[in-house]
Amino acid sequence: MQAEDAELSNYALDTVTIERKRAQYIKSKMENSQIAKIMLFLVTILGTSMVIGDGILTPCISVLSAVSGIKSLGQDAVTWISVVILIFLFVVQKFGTDKVGASFAPIIFIWFTFIAAIGLYDLIKYDITVLRAFNPFYIITYFIRNGKQAWISLGGVIMCITGTEAMFADLGHFNVRAIQISFSGIVFPALLAAYSGQASYLTKHPENVENTFYDSIPGPLYWPTFVVAVLAAIIASQAMISGGFSIIAQSLSLGCFPRVKVVHTSPKHEGQVYIPEINYLLMIACVLVTVSFKTTEHIGNAYGIAVVAVMVITTCLVSLIMLTEWKTKLRWVAGFFGVFFVVESIYLSSVLYKFAQGGYLPLAFSVFLMTIMGIWHYVHKQRYVYELNNKLPADYVKELVVNSNVNRVPGMGLLYSELVQGIPPIFPHFVANIPSIHSVLVFVSIKSIPISKVLLEERFLFRRVEPRDLNMYRCVVRYGYRDQIEEAEEFQRQLVENLKEFIRNELLINGAPTAEQMADPAPEILAGAEEEMQFVQRARENGVVYLLGEADVVAEPNSSLFKKILVNYVYNFLRKNFRQGEKFLAIPQSKLLRVGMTYEI
Repeated sequence: MQAEDAELSNYALDTVTIERKRAQYIKSKMENSQIAKIMLFLVTILGTSMVIGDGILTPCISVLSAVSGIKSLGQDAVTWISVVILIFLFVVQKFGTDKVGASFAPIIFIWFTFIAAIGLYDLIKYDITVLRAFNPFYIITYFIRNGKQAWISLGGVIMCITGTEAMFADLGHFNVRAIQISFSGIVFPALLAAYSGQASYLTKHPENVENTFYDSIPGPLYWPTFVVAVLAAIIASQAMISGGFSIIAQSLSLGCFPRVKVVHTSPKHEGQVYIPEINYLLMIACVLVTVSFKTTEHIGNAYGIAVVAVMVITTCLVSLIMLTEWKTKLRWVAGFFGVFFVVESIYLSSVLYKFAQGGYLPLAFSVFLMTIMGIWHYVHKQRYVYELNNKLPADYVKELVVNSNVNRVPGMGLLYSELVQGIPPIFPHFVANIPSIHSVLVFVSIKSIPISKVLLEERFLFRRVEPRDLNMYRCVVRYGYRDQIEEAEEFQRQLVENLKEFIRNELLINGAPTAEQMADPAPEILAGAEEEMQFVQRARENGVVYLLGEADVVAEPNSSLFKKILVNYVYNFLRKNFRQGEKFLAIPQSKLLRVGMTYEI
C-alpha cells in the first residue's frame, strides 16, 4: 500500500493494543516467508475454485432434485427437462436479477412455508415420537450401534443443510443481521420441521426412502409443491451462479483471473454482475454434468465434498482474518477455530469416503481453475516486476521529449501502464515507432484497493513529470472492489476535471508558501494555473487518444522447460483467448493506438 492510500476516507487507524501487536507480528512473519505466502495463495484460490465449482454443481443437483417429482415419465425425461431448465436459467442471466429479483423472496418464503407445513403434517399424522432424536443421547447410541456406517452416513447428513449456504453467496447484497434473522427465524425451523416430518413418514413407509420428499406430500399439495420446488431450485441456482460471478469479478480485480467482461446489471445494486464468457462456460459444464450423471446420487457426492471443503477453508481463513485484521482476542479465535474445524473436518472425512463415486468432480474442477488462476497470477506479477525493474529515469524522459526529431502534436494521450510510480519501459517504443507525443500526456495506472468503494473525489492521484513545460503527468486511478470502470467519455471528463484541480492546487501551494499568500494568492500564480488548465482543456477538445502497450511475455532463454511451457504457451494462450486490455478498460477502438513489446521474465 502506498502512503497516499492510507489517506482514503475508508481507511481507519487502530489504537495500539496487544491484539494489534500480535496481528502485526503474524503479518510480518507471513510476509517474510515465501512458503507461507505460497501456501496462503494456494489455499485461497482452492477455496475460490471450490465456490466456482459449487456454482456448477448447485444448479445440477437442485434442478434434478426438483424435477424428480415427475419420475413417472422416466429418468431420461427428467434429465432432459432438467437440461432445458438449466439452459433457460443461464440464457436469462444477461438480463440480471434486478428485474425478477422482487419475486425471489415471496417464492422462497412460500417454499419454506410448504416444506414446514408438510413436515408438521407428517409429524403429527405418522409418528411424533421421532422428536426424541433431538436428545443428544440418541446421537451417541447411534454411533455406538452402527460404528463405521454411522460415520459414513454423515456424508448424507451434511446434504440436509447444503443449499442453505446459497444464502451467503450474495452476502454483499445484504447485511449480517438480515441473514441472521432469515436463517434463524425461517430457514432453520422450516428445515427441522421438514426433516422431522420425513423421518416420521419413513417410520411407516421405509420402502420409500429413495423419494421420501415427494412421496410424503399430501395428495392435494403435490403439484403446487412441485411447481414451487422447481422455482425454488432455480432461485437457489441463481444465488450460486451470482456468487460465482461475484467471486470471479473480485479475483479479476486482484490480478488472479484472466480478463473477462464484467457487466453490472442493476443500476441500484452494485454487487449484481454478469460475466458473459463465464456464464456460457458454466452452462456447458452444467449440461455435461447433468447428462453424464443423470441422478442426484453421484452429483450429491461431489456436491458434498465441494461444500464441506469450502466450509473448512473458510474456517481457516476467517480464523486468520480474526487474528490479523479484526484483532480478535486469542481465546475467541481458539474457540471458534477449535469447534468449527473439528466438526467440519469430521464431515469432510465422511464425504471424502465417496470420492470415487463422483466425489472427484469438484477436485477436478478446482485443479483446473487453480491452474489457470495460478499461472495467470504468477506471470501477471512477474510482468509487473519486469516493468518495475526497467522503468525509465526522469532525465531520460526529458531528453527523449526535447529531442528535435520528436514532435508534439495537438490533443491528449493516455498511456496505460500497471506501474504506479515511474515511466513504463514501453514508452520509448511508442516514440520510436511514432516519433510524436501529444501536447498533454498522462501515464494512467488502474489500481485496485482492498476496500469496497473509493470516493470519486479521492479516486485520481496525480503527480507531475518534471520539468513543468513537458505537460506530462502520472495518474493513479484507484478503484474499490465494488467500483466499476466508467465509460470512455465519462472517464475522460472525470480525469480532466481532477487534473485541472491538481494543477490549481499545485500552483497555489508551490507559488504561495505563506498563510497570507494562500488566503490571497498573487494574480500571476492564478494566471499561470488558469493558463495551464485551459491548455489541458484544449488538448482534450482536440481529441483523446488511448495508448496501450501490447507486451508479449516470454520466459528467459535460460529458463527451465516447465517455465517455458507455462509462460510461452499456457499464459499466452489465456491472454489471447480472453478479453483484451482495451475491452477490459472500456477503451473505444476508434481512439486506440497499440504498440507491441516483448518482456523476458
